[in-house]
Amino acid sequence: MQRPQRPFIKKSGDGWVECDCGQRHWGFFGAAGLFLVTLDDNRRPTHVVLQHRALWSHHGGTWGIPGGAIMEHETPHQGALREAREEAGIDPDRVTIVGTHIFEHPQWSYTTAIAVARTPFLPVQATDMESLDVQWFALDDLTSVTPSVELLPSFARSLPVVLTHLDDALNHTPGS
Repeated sequence: MQRPQRPFIKKSGDGWVECDCGQRHWGFFGAAGLFLVTLDDNRRPTHVVLQHRALWSHHGGTWGIPGGAIMEHETPHQGALREAREEAGIDPDRVTIVGTHIFEHPQWSYTTAIAVARTPFLPVQATDMESLDVQWFALDDLTSVTPSVELLPSFARSLPVVLTHLDDALNHTPGS
């Protein structure tokens, strides 16, 4: 007699990981977020989608990219796209992932899926209780010495590296 197959169920990755670096990180299977930009007519990135984090969340009241814990059996890109849909109403079919940045820790990692909107300024909005607001922000404003909004500390630290990865992806030509 054959055993009936159980349906495939993804386990939530929600929870804290105690890391050897001395910090706690969110996401048993790691975490991921979507760095979504829009391009001007010369294919230069001008704006990025940011989420205003709910006050009750870790570093609440700050702005960062939509993201969160990866579920079991989910790739980081799948997790980033799922979180962006859940938190910011971003349709995964309307973005193109062009690059990746991975921030590694001993027991944990954060993957930033770097993406371009297929249409300029596609609609975004706060779609769950983790988001106070979601907006497009000018990249020039965020990279100034004093940004107009308080950024999530880890996002602020990673922004220069993510922008370098974005620039590399946009300027990559096959065969060069």
